[in-house]
Amino acid sequence: MEAVLAIAIGVLTSSGVYLLLRPRTFQVIMGLTLISYAVNLFIFSMGRLKVDSEPVLVPGVIATLANTADPMPQALVLTAIVIGFAMTALFLVVMLASRGLTGTDHVDGTEKSEGGQE
Repeated sequence: MEAVLAIAIGVLTSSGVYLLLRPRTFQVIMGLTLISYAVNLFIFSMGRLKVDSEPVLVPGVIATLANTADPMPQALVLTAIVIGFAMTALFLVVMLASRGLTGTDHVDGTEKSEGGQE
């Protein structure tokens, strides 16, 4: 289970970095979103992965640290999801305003021609 999660985090991070290096603003925004998803998965994995564990402690049973998962990373990820959604919405509004003002969606504001000359 940990290997699958580690591979998923790696794929999301590498795809996000690839998209961050693209020249168009929408691709940059999607790269930031993928990296935030990878960070959320990483934080979530810090709370230990438990299989067949009780979500709520049973009365009369002494709670051991190894029996339950840590709820703090789950709360942090839930907060990060809300913040990431708001960040993505803000970036999309800024991207649309920038495209309206400049007429292009390139990060540097100028569209390069096929031959490399402007």
